Amino acid sequence: MSYDVLKFLHILGAAVLFGTGAGIAFFLWRGIVFGSREGAVSVARLGVMADWLFTAPAVIIQPITGFLLVREVGYDLSEPWLVLAYCLYAVAGACWLPVVAIQIRVRNILNRGGSEADVSGLMRIWFWFGWPAFLSVIGIYWLMITKPLLWEGM
Repeated sequence: MSYDVLKFLHILGAAVLFGTGAGIAFFLWRGIVFGSREGAVSVARLGVMADWLFTAPAVIIQPITGFLLVREVGYDLSEPWLVLAYCLYAVAGACWLPVVAIQIRVRNILNRGGSEADVSGLMRIWFWFGWPAFLSVIGIYWLMITKPLLWEGM
């Protein structure tokens, strides 16, 4: 696969990962915490579906295309900016997995007739897990664009 195709897929995957993450978060929060009961049920169902249709494939594509790009360009896999990117990706993933599990629980509770009050504690946990994931992805974008030296030469 050519460098341009790999880079395109990697950037597209990053955009999908960030965009669906931010979009799902916004609509779930607004729909469940501030919306009607019917709206909350619908947005919870669609949020879980969107995570499986869009976010999960992007989560898989990113490390594959990233590794192939590193190999294609000739970077060392242990470059400090890459190591930090791996760590931030792990943080994002470690936060995303519980977020998805919470979304599924919230969807199931709402589908069984539960209310916002029944899921408010879960939504608070979901909200706080989202921030480190969101900030980690922003950090990864910065690292990919700037490729800083970081601790090299220290």
